Amino acid sequence: MSHTHDKSSALSQGVVIFIYLAVLTALEYFVAVTFSAVSILAVVAVIKLALVMYYYMHIYKLNEEGESDRDSYSYKTGSNRLGLWLFLLSDAFVFAGLLTVRINLLGLTRPHLNQMLGLFVTVVLLISSFFMNRGETLMANGDRKGFLTNTMITFVLGLGFLLGVVAVEWPMAAAEGLTASSGAAGAVFYMMTGMHAFHVFTGLVFLLIVMNNARKNVYSAEKHWGVEAAAVYWHFVDLVWIIFYPALYLIGKLLA
Repeated sequence: MSHTHDKSSALSQGVVIFIYLAVLTALEYFVAVTFSAVSILAVVAVIKLALVMYYYMHIYKLNEEGESDRDSYSYKTGSNRLGLWLFLLSDAFVFAGLLTVRINLLGLTRPHLNQMLGLFVTVVLLISSFFMNRGETLMANGDRKGFLTNTMITFVLGLGFLLGVVAVEWPMAAAEGLTASSGAAGAVFYMMTGMHAFHVFTGLVFLLIVMNNARKNVYSAEKHWGVEAAAVYWHFVDLVWIIFYPALYLIGKLLA
């Protein structure tokens, strides 16, 4: 499947990609509870990463040729796009470091966590990316109202994910004895989820900013870099969780 810019086709493509991600997430969970095959889980995660990066984050746009005029909006957007991706790449090293710590300290074991809650918040975040993709597509086609509606849904879902982790999962884990000072598992869990939660929070702030700008008619179909940047950042947050979810909830045997 190739990327498309036509409004109806782009919206339909977003639905298809979301279905792929949903099926792969269900497969991921099934494999974890039945075989616990690390290699299969890794392959599924990589496929999900590729789908999000190409179809939702539009990494192919880095190869788009803009105008040669350095004062043009197209040229500036291309430069901003490259700068954003370089920032995300540097930020990815932070999460890669946390993942490395998890692997080195816990190996093929994992902490006691609520499996259904983990699956639920994961689904919520994936759905939020679906609506963010729709919002960005609609703004790219001049539909400001559609953008605001879908981005508000994204915001509510993102807030639900954040509260699900920080206000529900953390207290439940602490009640089971998993605290930041209880050992390696606790330290790894709170560092990984805490750093990710911080990025979700900043993403929510970003969404509020672009929604406020959209209400002031700052964006148009031709000029909406702020919307694209917010969408790419939000999908990056989703991208990180695609890796963190199996690393924390699915891979390895439960610690005794």
